[in-house]
Amino acid sequence: MENNIYELQYAIDTFYFLVCGALVMWMAAGFAMLESGLVRAKNTTEILTKNVALYAVACIMYMVCGYAIMYGGDVFLSGIADVDADAVLGEFAAREDGFRGGSIYAGASDFFFQVVFVATAMSIVSGAVAERMKLWAFLAFAVVMTGFIYPMEGSWTWGGNAVFGMYTLGDLGFIDFAGSGIVHMAGAAAALAGVLLLGARKGKYGKDGSVNAIPGANLPLAALGTMILWMGWFGFNGGSVLKLGDISNSALVAMVFLNTNAAAAGGAVAALITARLLFGKADLTMLLNGALAGLVAITAGPDTPSALQATIFGAIAGVLVVFSIITLDKLKIDDPVGAISVHGVVGLFGLLLVPVTNDGSSFTGQLIGAATIFVWVFVTSLIVWGILKATVGIRVSEEEEYEGVDLSECGMEAYPEFASSKK
Repeated sequence: MENNIYELQYAIDTFYFLVCGALVMWMAAGFAMLESGLVRAKNTTEILTKNVALYAVACIMYMVCGYAIMYGGDVFLSGIADVDADAVLGEFAAREDGFRGGSIYAGASDFFFQVVFVATAMSIVSGAVAERMKLWAFLAFAVVMTGFIYPMEGSWTWGGNAVFGMYTLGDLGFIDFAGSGIVHMAGAAAALAGVLLLGARKGKYGKDGSVNAIPGANLPLAALGTMILWMGWFGFNGGSVLKLGDISNSALVAMVFLNTNAAAAGGAVAALITARLLFGKADLTMLLNGALAGLVAITAGPDTPSALQATIFGAIAGVLVVFSIITLDKLKIDDPVGAISVHGVVGLFGLLLVPVTNDGSSFTGQLIGAATIFVWVFVTSLIVWGILKATVGIRVSEEEEYEGVDLSECGMEAYPEFASSKK
């Protein structure tokens, strides 16, 4: 009878894990729609190509070496016929942490859930370097990012390993429930390194220091992408509970879902109001980035705040992201979609919120953890971007940028029947 209970709980947890992984995978579509909506029409095909290709690259590289680096063990998972049911149930009954790398029962479901997180981190890079980066240089970086850079910092955080054998972040009080720092700030750090070497789009900044707006081509797509990401985030945060098949974890999953939604709502409203006060208009792009900022902020600790606290955290993040986007523009750091602000600045803010409601973390531990993640990802990314720049080049020519990277990189336009980018 006891084994039957564990078998049912195992089945429920596995199914929940896989469904949440599928929701996170759907976030790849959200990033693709958001980014394609915020770039100019002449760059749409290339941004879509990048988003689909990077997801495939992430899946392959994480299987080949990333998962082993992050959690250890056999990457090429055994077939279901080789599973020892008694051994699996024995470990399942004894463990409290749910599915996580290194478990004999996690196997394929853990790998699937982890790999979609890797792809999310790489998707963040895509939008920040849009409209002027060579496609194949970007994909070459994706190979290193998903196969080595991300798995290494993941091994020091969720993997529980010491940082170069020196210190364990968990022992210092570092907590990142679903990845405000591990996923989002890491993606933003890699993006920042690329943007600094890449430079701004032609015409973005005037010689007098002025900032010229470059509107996106399809705001309906950008809005759709944001809503897809909002939905996928329930899998991102909810799946990070790692278990569902008992009363306490079921209640925790419900609270995580509630707080995730509340933070997004708070961020959206606060960013909209802030934009109205600053610009005199209801800026849709700030509204969208405000919702995403609320989601990023709550991701580090969606399990401990109340719904009201989550809404307030999201609202602060919504205000923060508006000022961050404005500040980066003044610094001439050209990020077409606001990814560095949404995922980097707010990712750090999310890490620093955790000790407010979680006694298990500390501000010192959060700061050390954030610094470790940022320095590792930024420096290694800068090196990889630098090598690519010195060898194959990372930026298209001025003429190709003017005509649109759709033509130079993909040989086709997203909207050929409406207007040619060559005109």
